[in-house]
Amino acid sequence: MKHRVLITAPYFQPVVEAFRDVFLKNNIEVVVPHVQERLSYRELLPLIAEIDGAICGDDEYNDEVLERAKRLRVISKWGTGIDSIDVASCKRRGIKVCNTPNAFTEPVADTTLGYMLCLTRQLHALSDQMKAGRWLKVPGRALHECTVGLIGIGNIGRAVAKRLVAFGATIVAADPIHPPESFLETIRVELLDKKTLLERSDIVSLHCDLNPASFHIMDAAAIDSMRPGSALINTARGKLVEQPALVRALQSNHLAGAALDVFEHEPLPQDSPLRNMPNVLLSPHNSNSSPDAWQRVHRNTVDNLIAVLCAAEQAR
Repeated sequence: MKHRVLITAPYFQPVVEAFRDVFLKNNIEVVVPHVQERLSYRELLPLIAEIDGAICGDDEYNDEVLERAKRLRVISKWGTGIDSIDVASCKRRGIKVCNTPNAFTEPVADTTLGYMLCLTRQLHALSDQMKAGRWLKVPGRALHECTVGLIGIGNIGRAVAKRLVAFGATIVAADPIHPPESFLETIRVELLDKKTLLERSDIVSLHCDLNPASFHIMDAAAIDSMRPGSALINTARGKLVEQPALVRALQSNHLAGAALDVFEHEPLPQDSPLRNMPNVLLSPHNSNSSPDAWQRVHRNTVDNLIAVLCAAEQAR
């Protein structure tokens, strides 16, 4: 039996041809629509009715889409986060949701540390001044002089903490899930409540999943409670941050800077004030960039898809 598979993950679409033999061997016909960053539920609706499986990015698989997807047996997420998928609705309909846990820990941790160095050493500002023809000394700080607050101390948060040890930073963290004792025995991290962490930290970096409890975890009240002159880094999920509140805090100079790889609305609108702020570093949801990690996720995403489709076929 032929399986029709919708492929919308933007990182996987360019390598579909490399998996052509695997798809043919497993009787898979691929459907590859144009995708800029992700598909909304409205864009998925006309595509999903005759689909048996999906390889998706952060596409909006809500209940309305799943109701129309009568043949759908599996959604194989390229990557880790599945917050754009209505998992409860999938469970009710017998649709398996797969992902690759711990997919991009190392590249995201590297990106986060790079942002911290840029913000403390003012590397972006120095470069901009030089390119503008100015020989201007811009004050900077060393990381060992800073307290870094990690909201979320899972795989990525712990990888960031390990890197910070080499720079001598003071590390504090907030997470409802207690980290492994083996980690705390080797890395000195003080566990705090979120309010205290925000008040004490020179840099706040987000490393938590997006779920109902963490949506806008950095809302206006949280941002206002951050230490004046501190900075915010987000390489996790855009909707963790109430973006208008962040813009206001940057415009008022309550925050000295921010570094953002993810946004509430992606791609970031051209008229976003963030694009014109010299104290803000921006990147296009690209902190997962790593050839080794991508190849591992390509393979695992396809394996997850095929395992479910084959099991469904054998059960008939």
